[in-house]
Amino acid sequence: MKAYAKVNLALVVGERRLDGLHEVATVLQRIDLADDVELEPVEGLSVEGFPEDTLVRVALERLAEESGVEPAWRVRITKRIPVAAGLGGGSADAGVVLAAANAALGRPLSRERLIELAASVGSDVPFFLEPAPKLGEGAGERLTALQLPQEFTVVVAVERGAEKRSTAEVYRRFDELGGGPGFAGRRGALTDALWRGDLAALPPNDLAEAAGRPQAVADLAAAGAFRADVSGAGPAAYGLFRERAEAEAAAAGLCARADVWVAKPVW
Repeated sequence: MKAYAKVNLALVVGERRLDGLHEVATVLQRIDLADDVELEPVEGLSVEGFPEDTLVRVALERLAEESGVEPAWRVRITKRIPVAAGLGGGSADAGVVLAAANAALGRPLSRERLIELAASVGSDVPFFLEPAPKLGEGAGERLTALQLPQEFTVVVAVERGAEKRSTAEVYRRFDELGGGPGFAGRRGALTDALWRGDLAALPPNDLAEAAGRPQAVADLAAAGAFRADVSGAGPAAYGLFRERAEAEAAAAGLCARADVWVAKPVW
């Protein structure tokens, strides 16, 4: 199975809620940078190939508990999505494994219950259960499928030596910087851009400053990206290009100081 990375084509963040989370509006798009994931029934539960995994194991343990079965699966992960970069690799692995394991159960969970369980594992995990770009709201778990243009090429760049802050740390920094006020207006701009199908008009990532906006964002824009920003809580930068040749030239200009991927959107 392919566990595709995501980029946040927009991420608008409100003030911290009483439950400690932040209200967000985010546009999530898969790209064809992917981990390979294998799942098979065995005695016991094991996750191989990625020692740092926590989400896949937790997801399967919760699925087994909810379904009243023993956790009896072996998962093998071949990592290609950079870790802790804002591209959702761990959530993608958990999402595809959850969907496959649930489908193989004698009595699978309902779609609604599976989404709830996925959200309990991580706010991005429900996105990876089903195809289509989506608008994520609430804390990111309330999803609406979108009809987005897909005629572009994506360049993803992670600068070597970039500081990979935890998502929680980035949100703390966002609060310290006074982020949050004006959320309704920025969310309105996001909704308007989606209604027009204009990806270039989406508002910028509210977490970019707190994440430490990498130089690659400006470099991608200078190289002709019609949109360039930070994905999620970073440190990955991305640029959207209308022509693949232009994207490949931009990638070549960054590869001396960054790990770079040229990718296509995945529905």
